[in-house]
Amino acid sequence: MDLDEAMRVALAAADAADDIAMRHFGRDLEVELKSDESPVTIADREAEQAIRAVIRERFPDHAVYGEEYGRDGDSDCLWLIDPIDGTRSFIRSLPFWSTQIALMVDGELVLGVSSAPTFGERARAIKGRGAFINDRPVRVRDIERLEDADVCFGNLRTLSRGEGWAWIGELVSRAARSRGYGDFYSYHRLADGGQDVVVESDVNILDIAALAVIVDEAGGSFTDLDGRKPDLDTTSVLAACPGLHRQLLSSRS
Repeated sequence: MDLDEAMRVALAAADAADDIAMRHFGRDLEVELKSDESPVTIADREAEQAIRAVIRERFPDHAVYGEEYGRDGDSDCLWLIDPIDGTRSFIRSLPFWSTQIALMVDGELVLGVSSAPTFGERARAIKGRGAFINDRPVRVRDIERLEDADVCFGNLRTLSRGEGWAWIGELVSRAARSRGYGDFYSYHRLADGGQDVVVESDVNILDIAALAVIVDEAGGSFTDLDGRKPDLDTTSVLAACPGLHRQLLSSRS
């Protein structure tokens, strides 16, 4: 698999999706609810179609798994797509949304692109080659003490319903600061050293596949809340620099 060519295709696909999304952003869109009660708009659907078209033109034999149109194809190379991750923000004209594109080869995440056009920011990474935001190399901040850390939480509603709510409370009480940016933003900041821990539940692999590659390549550790590396069944996230990640994972057991 030529990962340089795959990255060129992923970036072209992100360009196409960003153009479509930005044409719709800030407008009065009709919103539908999917079977899981999550919202979807014409922007989500058109952006995913554009991403699929770019990938199919260059890699017609690859499999594709997208948020809006499901999975098709049977290949060891699987593209994972969330055309607008953060649709709830998108429909309320909030900037916290992005295009997420990742490539999994033989079950391993090897490439990720996270494009946030409202911020003028695009993160990318290929396994083993480091992480970049707008072509600038990025690195997680290496710290050891939770008391020095900025911690960002995802959906607090689902976290509060889980068995680890007391653990969440301990993090809040000990951390230097707690935040809740949501979606891509906290992961970009983690990779860039501006945030130290991200905890989320109620996610799926399409939400976080690209971000997992980016954080890992920035020197971070990215697992689910039980310490497992991301796979197609992942539903939670614990991401941090390695030393802090080990401490936090141990404190959950």
